[in-house]
Amino acid sequence: MAIRTGLIPAIEIDNIHDIMIITDSITAARKILESKVDPLQNMFIPLAAAVKTFLSKDGRNKIRFWYCPSRAEWPRHKLVDDQVKASSCAPTFPSKESHLFRKKKECDNTLYEWQTHFANSLKKGHYFLNFEDEKEIVIKPTYAKGGSWLPIIGFTNSLCARFTCMTTGHAPIGEYRQRFFPQLPTSCPC
Repeated sequence: MAIRTGLIPAIEIDNIHDIMIITDSITAARKILESKVDPLQNMFIPLAAAVKTFLSKDGRNKIRFWYCPSRAEWPRHKLVDDQVKASSCAPTFPSKESHLFRKKKECDNTLYEWQTHFANSLKKGHYFLNFEDEKEIVIKPTYAKGGSWLPIIGFTNSLCARFTCMTTGHAPIGEYRQRFFPQLPTSCPC
């Protein structure tokens, strides 16, 4: 925020060719020049556009970044830091036009389609065991935080395998055997 607050007015001054930014956050300074997706991209996109215009306007134009850690307690750094913290300018967050918002929306739509297809699918079989939460609502499949079921059963391989067999009905029981050999007895011969 401090970089944006200081850089935009400096870029707009005529006959300025060399801007020096002293910052305690080189990471924030890099974000101005990077094209990677960032949660605060709405703050950086206009700034990046202004920087690009400034740099392409004249071959002599340049912006330099100097790192000055906060612990150095440089008086000017403290002054700027205090001014920015006292300003009423709020940072902007991803809007409905942002890349992150569109990616999240696409992910949510894919997850919804997956859950709907799974719930209505005949391919999951008649023997698939649905699980319910405390309110007796069927737990929908998801990929987030390890999925819907894995956090409940733990992450041991043997328990996960037994749980999967039970959930899908693929277990060494007579009912499962009858699906493949309907004419043979389902009771255990032992």
